[in-house]
Amino acid sequence: MATTQKTRRHHPVLVALHWLVGLMLVVALGMGTFVLDAMPLDAPGKVDALRGHMVVGLSIGALMLVRLVVRLLTVKNVEPTPASGSPAKDVLAKAVHGGLYVLVFAMVGSGVATSVLSGLPDVVFGPAGGVVPDAVRTVAPRMVHGWIAKGIAILVFLHIAGTLMRHFVNKDGTMSRMWWGKR
Repeated sequence: MATTQKTRRHHPVLVALHWLVGLMLVVALGMGTFVLDAMPLDAPGKVDALRGHMVVGLSIGALMLVRLVVRLLTVKNVEPTPASGSPAKDVLAKAVHGGLYVLVFAMVGSGVATSVLSGLPDVVFGPAGGVVPDAVRTVAPRMVHGWIAKGIAILVFLHIAGTLMRHFVNKDGTMSRMWWGKR
């Protein structure tokens, strides 16, 4: 039986999903933190902004599921990430990656729960529209949603910092693994 040679780069679909979801996460976190949170519930445009935030959030959840499946199906064909030279940093890198998956799925779940418990679907996607209900600020999942956003922001920062450290300090080619090119 022939053995399959492993490649250094991840599958192009996984690469595309990585960058697309990363961009969408930054947009959703920025929109939620700097726009929606500061807007009064009855502000003109609040419903439209929430609709966009909810659609992007649900899309992130769906794309993360696809990303997880693609990763599980293709990771066996990719060489393991080279050791960084620091066992603690290697453990941190694995924790950050795993934590991002867990927190992104928890973020989508807390967003859906906030929406359902506060009656947002009827206001945001219903024919009548209206004012965002007061309950949206006080339901427990909304509080969790805000905490998870901060956790994701911290993990994204650590992910980027670790990637830049490996690229500029270790110079081990790790960054090229999540980019397009010859596999």
